Amino acid sequence: MKVGRIPYLSCEPFYFEMERRSIPLYDVVPSAMAGAIAQGDIDAGLVPLADCVRLTDQCRYLSGFCVAAIRKAGSVLLHARHPIETLTGARIGIPGEATTSFRLLQILLAFKYQIQVGAYATLDDACAALLTIGNEGLRRRGGFPHYPYIYDLGEEWHQWTKGLPFVFARWMLRNDLARQEALVLEDTLYTGLQDWADGLFRSSTKRDDVLMRPRDILEYTQGIRYFIGVTEQRAIDQFQHYLGQLSLP
Repeated sequence: MKVGRIPYLSCEPFYFEMERRSIPLYDVVPSAMAGAIAQGDIDAGLVPLADCVRLTDQCRYLSGFCVAAIRKAGSVLLHARHPIETLTGARIGIPGEATTSFRLLQILLAFKYQIQVGAYATLDDACAALLTIGNEGLRRRGGFPHYPYIYDLGEEWHQWTKGLPFVFARWMLRNDLARQEALVLEDTLYTGLQDWADGLFRSSTKRDDVLMRPRDILEYTQGIRYFIGVTEQRAIDQFQHYLGQLSLP
């Protein structure tokens, strides 16, 4: 059994027990996860919500495991030179690994703010705004020089939808994965989530890779929900509704 690992702090609880059980893990950025599963390079992984639908013919969801921001995402941030309301016609830089975060930004700009963006570009281009996600988003949470306006996309969604969380990704596995291996993976996820959380309360080690102290990590992860409930399902339905109305580039 080969499992794709998204190397972000928000996803680490899922892999805690897998490493102890020596389950093979392969680092995959979010934008490449669906393709890796579809091609059979890996058997299971945390798939960006925007990519889940295209895998439903050959994959299934693994229980209700997910990554969802309860209120604030903390790591999915839009940094802008000017207020978001003024970004009509602007160029926005997007990281190459972004999938669901990119679609969420497009939905918020199009439907919440009624903004028509001029173009989306790479982070290396001169832009009026920049999107950061994952560990880079955490490292840059204090902002960039000359980009004084910072918007947490999870919080923007939460306010706009009157209190819904936002689901960024769901666990999926290939239909041809043996049932026994699927059960092992499910048990590993349950165990890992619990043990990682227990260990976090006893941790005193700071994380230089995300510039966070233990209490910062605790606060950040307490804002994440790892299993789909009623409100998460409503959020998924709402996101898919807006995604269907979006004119995708």
